Amino acid sequence: MVMDPKTLFSGMALAFGAYASFAISDAFSKLLAGMLDPFEVAFSGGIFGFLLLPFLRKPHESYLDIFRPQQRAMWLLRAFCVFLATAASVEAFMLLPMPEALSLMFLMPLFVTILSVVLLKEKVTAWAWLAVVLGFVGVLIVLRPGVRALHLGHLCALVAAFANAGSVIAYRLASKETVRLSLFGSSLIGPLVGNGVLMGLHASWPPTMVSWVYLFGYGFLAAFGQLLMMLATARAPANRVALPQYSQMVWGVVLSYVVFHQPLDGWTFVGIMVLTFSGMLNWVRQRIRYERMAMKERLERQKAKKAAKQAAKLAKKAAISAPKP
Repeated sequence: MVMDPKTLFSGMALAFGAYASFAISDAFSKLLAGMLDPFEVAFSGGIFGFLLLPFLRKPHESYLDIFRPQQRAMWLLRAFCVFLATAASVEAFMLLPMPEALSLMFLMPLFVTILSVVLLKEKVTAWAWLAVVLGFVGVLIVLRPGVRALHLGHLCALVAAFANAGSVIAYRLASKETVRLSLFGSSLIGPLVGNGVLMGLHASWPPTMVSWVYLFGYGFLAAFGQLLMMLATARAPANRVALPQYSQMVWGVVLSYVVFHQPLDGWTFVGIMVLTFSGMLNWVRQRIRYERMAMKERLERQKAKKAAKQAAKLAKKAAISAPKP
């Protein structure tokens, strides 16, 4: 069945908004480096995310639905993936420049494409595979393994990419979940429980009002991005929702220059251009493909209507010409 173009567009637009929220949230987490424990920062994503619940809850729903999912296995998978992604990404952004951390996290579309084929049985074209391979090449250009030393920050970024891919797949597998509070609740409870345990005795009270502002900015925008991603995956296939992630790099580069005063070197810029080209290639190809499929489906419906009308006319003529008893 071909997806309605308007529904697909709205899903992609929500995904763009989600990745913008994630990028700005990541900048806040980087600003907190040296002030707070990374797991404490990730923990705040669950705390401040509860502020969104009144806007998400429908009149007939109960807040207890957060803990009463219809698909418990997918709820637990989603909670674990979000916990792992938040913990790993905060650590990665604290240790790496934003464009470098994001370039590794841009392996997420590759992971989503593989998982969507294996688990969701979604059809992926050769153009999509070419785009993700180009994205992988772009990551290699940015990181230049063997030339530059890789450390814990790079590993955390890679873990975050895989965990985010698992989160997207979990959303698609839980598409029959009718209570949105249950679906969104997993993205709050996961960081709360997982990061709450890990921060343990390392937690400390934010020392200044500025650190509180940064903490709120990270936590609220991280949760808001999860909400937008949840809405996006309900409207578009998983491998399409992953494509707008490349817009996050634009945010990362701008924030790196403006906020952190970390300019790009030549090879990093080339790698980012390759990453961006791979995303645009797949975007254009998918758009053309969907427009052709939608046009084909419209033509088939028109033919079916004409055939039905013709059959009705023939039946009417036959009824008129039939001898009366």
